[in-house]
Amino acid sequence: MTTALITGVTGQDGSYLAEFLLAKGYTVHGLKRRASSFNTGRVDHIYEDLHQAG
Repeated sequence: MTTALITGVTGQDGSYLAEFLLAKGYTVHGLKRRASSFNTGRVDHIYEDLHQAG
C-alpha cells in the first residue's frame, strides 16, 4: 500500500487531494497549520484519530 503525506490537508487543494488519494487506495497522513480557530470542516468526513481507532 502506498502512503502519502499532505501538508495543508485542511485547505481546499489538500482536502481534495486527500479524498482523491484515499479513493485510489492510499494511506493518507495530513498536516495542518496551527490557526486561531480549529477548523477541520473540509476533512472531518475522512478524519480518523489513530489514538482512538479500534
